[in-house]
Amino acid sequence: MEPSHRIILDKALRGEVLGREEALGILAAQGANLGFILAGAQFLRERRFGRRVRACVIINAKSGRCSENCAFCAQSSHHRTEAPVYPLKNAAEIVAEARKADTLGAHCFGIVTSGSRVTAGREFDELLAAIREIRATTSIHPSASLGILDEETARALREAGCVTYHHNLETARSFFPWICTTHDYEEDIATVRVAKAAGMRVCCGGILGLGESPEQRLELALTLRELEVDSVPLNFLHPIPGTPLAGSEQVSPLDCLRAVALFRYLLPKTAIRICGGREHNLRDLQSWIFLAGADGVMIGNYLTTSGRNVEDDLRMFRDLEMEFDERDTY
Repeated sequence: MEPSHRIILDKALRGEVLGREEALGILAAQGANLGFILAGAQFLRERRFGRRVRACVIINAKSGRCSENCAFCAQSSHHRTEAPVYPLKNAAEIVAEARKADTLGAHCFGIVTSGSRVTAGREFDELLAAIREIRATTSIHPSASLGILDEETARALREAGCVTYHHNLETARSFFPWICTTHDYEEDIATVRVAKAAGMRVCCGGILGLGESPEQRLELALTLRELEVDSVPLNFLHPIPGTPLAGSEQVSPLDCLRAVALFRYLLPKTAIRICGGREHNLRDLQSWIFLAGADGVMIGNYLTTSGRNVEDDLRMFRDLEMEFDERDTY
């Protein structure tokens, strides 16, 4: 290992933030140099999480007609796509899907709804009922992704048994105006803080490949480090016809791995989960995400697109000799 590789690994082990050039060097690494970077990222992952892998599952509990204009999203009412549109599923339907996820070995079940936020009323009551039932009758941890939060809503979720609140920043603050203009970035930051203050774990990450620069990928990682989130879901853009980003070039497999490694070096003790777009961007290198520092994945389908066959993912874990036990918690 070259001295420069040892320097950044030692910094990460001590919990120090990498310098700008050191961090950007990870995103530009090639050949054997990239191999050393990945080896360090794997060491950091195993030091914190061992050889365990965590899997999460989501349900698209309410789809379409979202008032936000996020450029990547098939559910936005501002775009013309073929995404499904339906009202909130009832508690029984949501709980049934959670039980299926529990049997697969997932540790977390995310209830996701379209729209900018959830407010008090029938729909919120239905969501709280589902969370209570999941918490009481399964071993899986309920999670919610309902948009912008206020303190009262956050407390109600926590009291119902919601373990984790998921709310992505999507991209760097400096790039966000090119992706969404219907709400301010600070509202997303505030939601993360409100969820943490209410006593929930926070799952917060973004989507890579929206057109951001390497510097902006670094900016996002540093923001998540500053917020001290509990887990980081990393998605890679899967362009959807009808959205403004429909013609975007996909992230190359090695650029995906470089990005995962960067987040691991900057967030050595934080769970990093690889989610949407991995099939289309990583292609034959999906199993390398663990070598690059990831410790978990989303299994099953995504919000409006199909995921990889679950059995293929479970076989991947076995082939890598990874331990897959949903009962462990971080």
